[in-house]
Amino acid sequence: MTTSDKGSFQRWLQRVLAGVLIFAAQPAIEQSGASQRYQSAAVMRGTAQHFLESLKPEQAAKAKIAFHDEERMNWHFIPRERKGLPVKEMDPAQQSLAHAFLSSGLSQRGYMKATTIMSLEAVLRELEQGKGPVRDPALYYFSVFGEPSDDKTWGWRVEGHHLSLNFTLAEGQLVASSPAFFGSNPAEVREGPRKGLRTLAGEEDRARDLLQSLDDKQLGIAVISKEAPKEILSANSRKADVGPPVGLPAAKMTKRQTDLLVLLLEEYINNMPADVASARMDQVRRAGIEKIYFAWAGVLERGQKHYYRVQGPTFLVEYDNFQNDANHIHAVWRNFEGDFGADLLGQHLRESHSKGGQHRE
Repeated sequence: MTTSDKGSFQRWLQRVLAGVLIFAAQPAIEQSGASQRYQSAAVMRGTAQHFLESLKPEQAAKAKIAFHDEERMNWHFIPRERKGLPVKEMDPAQQSLAHAFLSSGLSQRGYMKATTIMSLEAVLRELEQGKGPVRDPALYYFSVFGEPSDDKTWGWRVEGHHLSLNFTLAEGQLVASSPAFFGSNPAEVREGPRKGLRTLAGEEDRARDLLQSLDDKQLGIAVISKEAPKEILSANSRKADVGPPVGLPAAKMTKRQTDLLVLLLEEYINNMPADVASARMDQVRRAGIEKIYFAWAGVLERGQKHYYRVQGPTFLVEYDNFQNDANHIHAVWRNFEGDFGADLLGQHLRESHSKGGQHRE
């Protein structure tokens, strides 16, 4: 790592640590009680308002986008031009507020994954020596759609290479927290001062724990192809649709295997704040654990190209490790009915109109 890169990384780390301190100072989230549904929403609103208030007019013009703008659903996880305000155009105080805002939508585990993903851009820059796309840990964009409020509909996104977090809120309640994409390149850092770092280790290891627990008959059902696809099948679609579930249903798993399946799901679910994670898991259980399918494609051994899908009645998890000789992970959580809050907001509008009320944006 060059002297310039070290300085850049140290400055980035200072911003992260500042965000962690603010994150740690947030009030603890109750694990039970009806009000927990609103806990994260309140923190999101507060941190969003503090962040926006810190911006200069020209910065706010980039960060603030109308809620109904098509850009809200224009998400992706590849390096590309984006709308929003990038971290690199913020001063140190604004960066700290941005990280506090980011942390409002994640658990401590999820926040550390997200910020580590950002930091891997410096690793890629060193590995590629300028031969690939622009790699910059500060090229992550913050966008706020609509006006953060307890009585309006609004949303926000943090996005850049290998990270896309999307949230939608209405009348003080979080109604959507997906798509939620986490990627890692390299999946394992194999040289340099961060050698051995595996940012998304749990996403691979929990799936392998389940895979290795299956007997030959179960494997014959779970493995749907000897070749892994080059990319997650849902890609950056606005509405996830990969067809009917395939693979091994939980109904044909043992109790121990079902527990391993739940642990795999929790690796994704627990990236979110406690109240959001609890709501996600409640939705999964209400729809029926036995209706969840686990499918694997590719080679079974470590270090080879592989893919898996976990699909239930309400959600989709996809994971792919194909690129860069199976050292490049793409992993996503999708909600069949709630991505971007589309269906939920439609229901809210219908209920509001049927009662003669006027929905405010």
